[in-house]
Amino acid sequence: MGGVPLLETDPLVDDPATRIIVCCGSGGVGKTTTAAALGVRAAERGRKAVVLTIDPARRLAQSMGIASLDNTPRQVDGIRGEGRLHAMMLDMKRTFDEIVEAHADPERARAILENPFYQSLSAGFAGTQEYMAMEKLGQLRARDEWDLIIVDTPPSRSALDFLDAPKRLGSFLDGRFIKMLMAPAKIGGRAGLKFLNVGMSMMTGTLDKLMGAQLLRDVQTFVAAMDTMFGGFRTRADATYRLLQAPGTAFLVVAAPERDALREAAYFVERLAAKDMPLAGLVLNRVHGSGAAGLSAERAIAAAENLDESRIVDQMYGQAGTRTPDCGSPTAEGEQDQGQHESAQRAHHEDHADHSEPDHSDHADHGDHTDHPEHADHEGPNHTPYESARSAGEPDAAEVLAAGLLRLHAERMQVIAREQRTRDRFTALHPEVPVAEVAALPGDVHDLAGLRAIGERLAAGGPNPV
Repeated sequence: MGGVPLLETDPLVDDPATRIIVCCGSGGVGKTTTAAALGVRAAERGRKAVVLTIDPARRLAQSMGIASLDNTPRQVDGIRGEGRLHAMMLDMKRTFDEIVEAHADPERARAILENPFYQSLSAGFAGTQEYMAMEKLGQLRARDEWDLIIVDTPPSRSALDFLDAPKRLGSFLDGRFIKMLMAPAKIGGRAGLKFLNVGMSMMTGTLDKLMGAQLLRDVQTFVAAMDTMFGGFRTRADATYRLLQAPGTAFLVVAAPERDALREAAYFVERLAAKDMPLAGLVLNRVHGSGAAGLSAERAIAAAENLDESRIVDQMYGQAGTRTPDCGSPTAEGEQDQGQHESAQRAHHEDHADHSEPDHSDHADHGDHTDHPEHADHEGPNHTPYESARSAGEPDAAEVLAAGLLRLHAERMQVIAREQRTRDRFTALHPEVPVAEVAALPGDVHDLAGLRAIGERLAAGGPNPV
């Protein structure tokens, strides 16, 4: 990779100071597989690791041999060595419910959990998933049960939205709308109702029309019940944000050697730098290589075209003729045999045209080709079926196969060149970013053995010929 620094993943996962690894990147670049492979490799090298996926895809559970993942860490069987590996998938609503149950008394918690506005908010309100990811990460870190947490973020640019979760949550809680809804609860009792009914009658009338009276009451009830918890949300989110900036955290940007994926990777690199997040490097998946890189695409195509045009075949036939000088060239023999055979046929037809008594000896002479030396040459042991097929212009199967393989090699070399140009553009923009290249596998990864293979290629840091 020239002067580009090499990303070494084994020292990263072996370092006990590394406590959190966040894998981020666009969709379809092997981000989930990378996170799982890092988890397997870390566990088999002695770490107590847990992989948290925010991506709703089920590939992580399948590759680790787990029927399904939920909000509870599940141990992965089949790990070699003294380490341990758990895996889980973020359940946004369940995480929100756990927060409410942990930070509110039973009566208030029940009122919140049964509130229709809360049920809608916890199930899919914009930004809730990112904030809950921050909460779950903070919970896992606080439990101190694992010494390494690997986070698999959602695809596309939303992968870094959780970095803005504390700020957006603070803006939401400090907004005028929430303050207005919280005011009656803070004043309390009839005074609060009087304040709401008299001082803000025009505003609530407008909100009734926009939101509906029932929805407005649900929101007010939810805000009143959550009032004492809002400060805790902001405090915990800020603490997790600082944890992501700490030296024990490492961000890995995952991409494929394609233009769009590396453009997204450049965006992630710049965004992380702007947020003062510790970037460990770039993991470049599905990189192609070749064990015959000395044969260029141009030379491979030229060789395939030569085989197709049969120029090499003609040369071989000329050499074959010179090995038997008494018989002449194969082409000359073929023309002589054909001429003599046609003369015999004409004589045979002339005999049939004559009304004289047929001469059976003539028929016998013409029917028995073995009596003619030219026919003996044509069908004799000196000409194999292979040579007869070649003289008829039929292609040799071995040469057809060779031409096809040469064209496949040319296509592979063109892919390698295109990937190299794409990588060069990224490294020219970010020469300081360490890169680990992972060679493409011939098939999909669907079990622990496949994840181990990915981990080994990650540790190697460069593509193997495939």
